[in-house]
Amino acid sequence: MKHLIATAVLSACSMAYANTHISNYNTDSHLYEFTQTYDLIAPKGSQGQANLWVPLPFNGEYQQVKSIRFEGNYLDAYMTENNKYGAKTLFVTWDKETQKRDLKVTMVIETKDREPMAKGALDNYKPPKDIQYSVDVQEYLKPTQHIKTDGIVKQFADKIVGAETNPLKKAELIHQWIVDNMERDNSVLGCGDGDVEKILTTGVLKGKCTDINSVFVALARAAGIPAREIFGIRLGAAEKMGKYSKGAFGSADENGVANVSGGQHCRAEFYLAGFGWVPVDSADVAKMRLAEKKSVEDKDTQTVAKYLFGNWENNWVGFNHARDFELYPQPELAPINNFGYPYAEVGGDPLNSFEPKEFKYDYVSKKLQ
Repeated sequence: MKHLIATAVLSACSMAYANTHISNYNTDSHLYEFTQTYDLIAPKGSQGQANLWVPLPFNGEYQQVKSIRFEGNYLDAYMTENNKYGAKTLFVTWDKETQKRDLKVTMVIETKDREPMAKGALDNYKPPKDIQYSVDVQEYLKPTQHIKTDGIVKQFADKIVGAETNPLKKAELIHQWIVDNMERDNSVLGCGDGDVEKILTTGVLKGKCTDINSVFVALARAAGIPAREIFGIRLGAAEKMGKYSKGAFGSADENGVANVSGGQHCRAEFYLAGFGWVPVDSADVAKMRLAEKKSVEDKDTQTVAKYLFGNWENNWVGFNHARDFELYPQPELAPINNFGYPYAEVGGDPLNSFEPKEFKYDYVSKKLQ
């Protein structure tokens, strides 16, 4: 099998991710080299062609993929955005005769901290009298298979926001309700499945990042606020939030090197008319509380909760906001819940994306500056 190498420099700004106002609230910059290696092993009894779909970061105002290089013994490999959400994807295939299926992907990524709330950009926010959303924003008011907006979800949203009409304050009430009532459960597989109706119906207000931040998204949509998850991965140590937890927000060694094979993390954001998309991460408050054994009332918990409403420290990069959609080319298993992990099939049999050792992938990130 011929050894193939491909290199690309990705385009600058994906408007689907751009805020209405690009301002100096995108602050401190970080530069990372992110290397992914794959050695796909066929599940026992599986034979046939192997296909791999790798989520790639989008380009936007707070993150840029400066370069990407991929090499391996594949039959074919190409980048595509041919799916409902325009989720950037590297598709790789090996023919059925290939015994060893290897791939190495190397990216250089620049990120910037998003801090509109910390920089006072929203201090005097008032919604327009006549709120009208563009077609692409309206998409994030709609329900999906896992993000319901009626029934019990609407009941919870109405109770939480009460008579409040300002969408920024409504979103803050939802975030604070989640901080006060939801907990992280490390026994959940991967990042969780984000089935909000199930979470609220059972009353088991626990989960991982997709579960917790999907609750924010669903409640916000039910309250009339466009909102979406963003699936991505941590790339290294947290500097601003690191003072509140040694590892909850990401870690690295003294040389800035981090094994991030298990670093997938789902965040959220909501849309304010007249401003744009606003970051939020209710799930990381719960993660910090569990890691540091903090109560909701603890001053550190409240400090972290305040920062993570309207701000992100971007030792993290986002891939996409895709939920319940079909990859391209379409795999045997479709649709998939979300696309924060690599997905692969050998002879139509899926590999376990949530176990790097079983799937045979290894992710390493190094901070360059």
